[in-house]
Amino acid sequence: MNGIRFAATVMAILGLSLPAMASDPVGIYALVDKVVLEPNDAAPERIQIWGAFSLATGRGEIYESPVRGYMYYELNKNEPDASRKEFADLKRIAGTSQCVGFGGRYIPTGRIRKPEEKPASPDAYPIGFGMQKMRVDTSNPAVKGLLALRRS
Repeated sequence: MNGIRFAATVMAILGLSLPAMASDPVGIYALVDKVVLEPNDAAPERIQIWGAFSLATGRGEIYESPVRGYMYYELNKNEPDASRKEFADLKRIAGTSQCVGFGGRYIPTGRIRKPEEKPASPDAYPIGFGMQKMRVDTSNPAVKGLLALRRS
Protein backbone atom coordinates (compact mmCIF):
# COMPACT_ATOMS: atom_id res chain seq x y z
CA MET A 1 0.00 0.00 0.00
CA ASN A 2 2.86 2.40 0.78
CA GLY A 3 4.28 1.78 -2.73
CA ILE A 4 0.98 2.87 -4.28
CA ARG A 5 0.88 6.07 -2.20
CA PHE A 6 4.49 6.84 -3.09
CA ALA A 7 3.79 6.34 -6.82
CA ALA A 8 0.66 8.50 -6.62
CA THR A 9 2.60 11.25 -4.82
CA VAL A 10 5.40 11.21 -7.42
CA MET A 11 2.87 11.30 -10.27
CA ALA A 12 1.04 14.22 -8.66
CA ILE A 13 4.29 16.18 -8.21
CA LEU A 14 5.36 15.48 -11.79
CA GLY A 15 1.91 16.42 -13.05
CA LEU A 16 2.12 19.76 -11.27
CA SER A 17 5.47 20.55 -12.85
CA LEU A 18 4.29 19.99 -16.44
CA PRO A 19 2.96 23.05 -18.29
CA ALA A 20 -0.76 23.02 -18.96
CA MET A 21 -1.47 23.04 -22.68
CA ALA A 22 -4.94 24.27 -23.57
CA SER A 23 -6.16 23.71 -27.09
CA ASP A 24 -9.46 24.65 -28.66
CA PRO A 25 -10.53 21.79 -30.96
CA VAL A 26 -13.04 23.92 -32.94
CA GLY A 27 -12.06 24.59 -36.56
CA ILE A 28 -14.60 27.29 -37.45
CA TYR A 29 -16.45 29.88 -35.40
CA ALA A 30 -19.37 31.44 -37.23
CA LEU A 31 -22.08 34.03 -36.90
CA VAL A 32 -24.59 32.65 -39.42
CA ASP A 33 -26.86 35.08 -41.27
CA LYS A 34 -28.48 32.69 -43.73
CA VAL A 35 -28.26 29.13 -44.99
CA VAL A 36 -29.11 27.82 -48.46
CA LEU A 37 -29.56 24.05 -48.78
CA GLU A 38 -29.10 22.49 -52.22
CA PRO A 39 -30.91 21.05 -54.05
CA ASN A 40 -33.63 21.46 -51.38
CA ASP A 41 -34.30 21.46 -47.62
CA ALA A 42 -35.75 17.92 -47.61
CA ALA A 43 -32.72 16.14 -49.07
CA PRO A 44 -29.72 18.48 -48.91
CA GLU A 45 -26.49 17.50 -50.63
CA ARG A 46 -24.76 20.88 -50.33
CA ILE A 47 -24.95 23.92 -48.07
CA GLN A 48 -24.09 27.60 -48.41
CA ILE A 49 -23.47 29.15 -45.00
CA TRP A 50 -23.55 32.98 -45.19
CA GLY A 51 -22.24 35.20 -42.41
CA ALA A 52 -18.97 35.92 -40.64
CA PHE A 53 -16.31 33.30 -39.93
CA SER A 54 -13.12 32.92 -37.96
CA LEU A 55 -10.99 29.90 -38.94
CA ALA A 56 -8.50 28.05 -36.74
CA THR A 57 -4.86 28.47 -37.59
CA GLY A 58 -1.99 26.48 -36.14
CA ARG A 59 -2.14 24.92 -32.71
CA GLY A 60 -3.67 26.13 -29.45
CA GLU A 61 -6.35 28.77 -29.57
CA ILE A 62 -5.30 30.97 -32.48
CA TYR A 63 -7.91 32.05 -35.02
CA GLU A 64 -7.81 34.25 -38.10
CA SER A 65 -9.55 37.62 -37.95
CA PRO A 66 -13.25 37.31 -38.75
CA VAL A 67 -14.25 37.63 -42.40
CA ARG A 68 -17.68 38.09 -44.00
CA GLY A 69 -18.70 35.88 -46.91
CA TYR A 70 -19.96 32.35 -47.25
CA MET A 71 -18.71 28.81 -46.95
CA TYR A 72 -19.83 26.18 -49.43
CA TYR A 73 -19.85 22.51 -48.52
CA GLU A 74 -21.02 19.15 -49.80
CA LEU A 75 -21.99 16.24 -47.56
CA ASN A 76 -19.07 14.57 -45.86
CA LYS A 77 -18.89 11.28 -47.76
CA ASN A 78 -17.80 9.39 -44.62
CA GLU A 79 -20.58 10.84 -42.44
CA PRO A 80 -23.52 12.01 -44.57
CA ASP A 81 -26.09 11.62 -41.77
CA ALA A 82 -24.03 13.71 -39.34
CA SER A 83 -23.56 16.30 -42.10
CA ARG A 84 -27.31 16.55 -42.68
CA LYS A 85 -27.96 16.93 -38.95
CA GLU A 86 -25.48 19.78 -38.71
CA PHE A 87 -26.89 21.36 -41.90
CA ALA A 88 -30.32 21.38 -40.20
CA ASP A 89 -28.83 22.85 -37.00
CA LEU A 90 -27.10 25.60 -38.98
CA LYS A 91 -30.35 26.36 -40.83
CA ARG A 92 -32.19 26.68 -37.47
CA ILE A 93 -29.72 29.15 -35.95
CA ALA A 94 -29.33 31.29 -39.10
CA GLY A 95 -30.27 34.90 -38.44
CA THR A 96 -30.49 34.48 -34.65
CA SER A 97 -27.17 36.26 -33.81
CA GLN A 98 -26.04 33.02 -32.13
CA CYS A 99 -22.32 32.28 -32.53
CA VAL A 100 -21.51 28.63 -33.17
CA GLY A 101 -18.43 26.48 -33.49
CA PHE A 102 -18.14 23.49 -35.82
CA GLY A 103 -15.59 21.44 -37.70
CA GLY A 104 -12.23 20.51 -36.23
CA ARG A 105 -8.97 22.38 -35.80
CA TYR A 106 -6.85 19.63 -37.32
CA ILE A 107 -8.99 18.80 -40.35
CA PRO A 108 -9.53 20.88 -43.51
CA THR A 109 -12.10 23.60 -42.79
CA GLY A 110 -12.79 24.74 -46.34
CA ARG A 111 -12.48 28.32 -47.45
CA ILE A 112 -14.42 31.52 -46.97
CA ARG A 113 -15.75 32.74 -50.32
CA LYS A 114 -16.42 36.33 -51.26
CA PRO A 115 -20.12 37.25 -51.53
CA GLU A 116 -19.84 37.91 -55.29
CA GLU A 117 -18.24 34.49 -55.98
CA LYS A 118 -20.59 31.99 -57.60
CA PRO A 119 -21.02 28.68 -55.71
CA ALA A 120 -18.83 26.02 -57.37
CA SER A 121 -16.57 23.16 -56.25
CA PRO A 122 -17.91 22.74 -52.69
CA ASP A 123 -15.53 21.72 -49.93
CA ALA A 124 -16.18 18.54 -47.93
CA TYR A 125 -18.18 19.37 -44.80
CA PRO A 126 -15.83 19.12 -41.80
CA ILE A 127 -17.22 16.79 -39.17
CA GLY A 128 -15.60 17.57 -35.83
CA PHE A 129 -17.13 17.30 -32.37
CA GLY A 130 -20.56 18.51 -33.45
CA MET A 131 -21.91 22.02 -33.69
CA GLN A 132 -21.62 24.01 -30.45
CA LYS A 133 -23.55 27.13 -29.47
CA MET A 134 -21.27 29.74 -27.91
CA ARG A 135 -22.13 31.97 -24.97
CA VAL A 136 -22.15 35.71 -25.66
CA ASP A 137 -20.16 36.38 -22.48
CA THR A 138 -17.32 34.08 -23.50
CA SER A 139 -13.67 35.04 -23.22
CA ASN A 140 -12.99 33.25 -26.54
CA PRO A 141 -11.22 35.78 -28.80
CA ALA A 142 -12.69 34.30 -32.01
CA VAL A 143 -16.25 34.71 -30.72
CA LYS A 144 -15.48 38.21 -29.41
CA GLY A 145 -14.18 39.14 -32.87
CA LEU A 146 -17.34 37.85 -34.56
CA LEU A 147 -19.57 39.75 -32.13
CA ALA A 148 -17.52 42.95 -32.65
CA LEU A 149 -17.87 42.52 -36.43
CA ARG A 150 -21.62 42.12 -36.04
CA ARG A 151 -21.83 45.40 -34.09
CA SER A 152 -19.80 47.35 -36.66
